[in-house]
Formats: sequence, structure tokens, C-alpha cells
Amino acid sequence: MTDEETLMSVPPIAKAECVFCDVVAGKAPAEVFHEWNDALAFVPLNPVTEGHLLVIPKVHVADVGHDPAISAATMQRAAQLAASQWCNVITSRGSVATQTVFHLHFHIVPRRENDGLALPWTGAHA
Repeated sequence: MTDEETLMSVPPIAKAECVFCDVVAGKAPAEVFHEWNDALAFVPLNPVTEGHLLVIPKVHVADVGHDPAISAATMQRAAQLAASQWCNVITSRGSVATQTVFHLHFHIVPRRENDGLALPWTGAHA
């Protein structure tokens, strides 16, 4: 089995087990920043910079590769928040790529000159 076949054979986490679905349903606490009809932006539990937000679709999608239309719509919401600031917009697909919550989410990480926040592919990896 190829790496791609292995990745695609792993079932996405069930909605019933998803903390982000619980946030959308109001069953888990979250500091909501903005809400659209199809997405939600909120402050993560451990923000890495001031203003760090997560943008998630209201429907359960495991990651950016499972439903391109929902991924694109959610990215559009993230881009609306990112437009007014210098920031990183980051998503991961799969545990190998550091995904820990298997509900599509985009990190909006505001950046400032000399903020000291190093990303995994900077410095020695450049």
C-alpha cells in the first residue's frame, strides 16, 4: 500500500468525538471572535500570539483534503480576517503534518516585526 492509500484509508474522526463540533454546538466553551452562517472564528486554548484565532467550518470536515468546497469556503472566511493584518494562515492535514484536532481549521497567527515566533520551516530548515 502506498503512503497515499494509507492516508486515504484512515477514517476521519467521527463528529460525535470532535471537540470543534462541540464548540459549534455550544457544548464546549470557546471565546468566539466572529460567526458566519457557515463558519466560526474563536481564540484557541493556547494562542501563540496576541490575536491568534482558529477558523472552522460549522459542518464536520476532517481536514483540508476531505471536502474541497468546504475547505475553500472556510479559507475565504479566514482570508477575510487575515486581510487587515500581517499574519500566517496555517492548516495541517494529518498527524504527520502536526494536525491534532481532526476538524478542518485554519490558524490566523498575527505577526509583528521581531516577534520571535519561529515556524518549523524557518532557520535551520530554510
